[in-house]
Amino acid sequence: MNPAENYILNQPEPFRSILLHLQVVITASIPSVEMKYKWRIPCFYVGKSPICYLNVSQKKGYVDIAFWNSAHLTKHLDKMISEKRKVVKSLRYSTLEEIEDQILVDVLQEAFTLRKKGFYKKSDLS
Repeated sequence: MNPAENYILNQPEPFRSILLHLQVVITASIPSVEMKYKWRIPCFYVGKSPICYLNVSQKKGYVDIAFWNSAHLTKHLDKMISEKRKVVKSLRYSTLEEIEDQILVDVLQEAFTLRKKGFYKKSDLS
């Protein structure tokens, strides 16, 4: 088992179930996605392009699925959280029942198509 899988399986409930569900949806939604272990969390890449990462905040009671290229995302922005982050936005879940698969799939597929765009929009840098 790789460290990313260990990270998921060693989480207490409900985080483990949320992470496992997110992992299944990510791998089913994005062709050739690979789960890696970077910065002590599961990160999903296609080739060298980062798509998203999973992070548990046990203290605050949620799981984030965060997207690096969120500056370019256009779908379901009303569901995204950027709390104290300049670039990254995430979908946040405290229970398995909160996950709306179609919204998650829409955002994942858009993130996949935008994977070469980078972190910032050119207009954001000026």
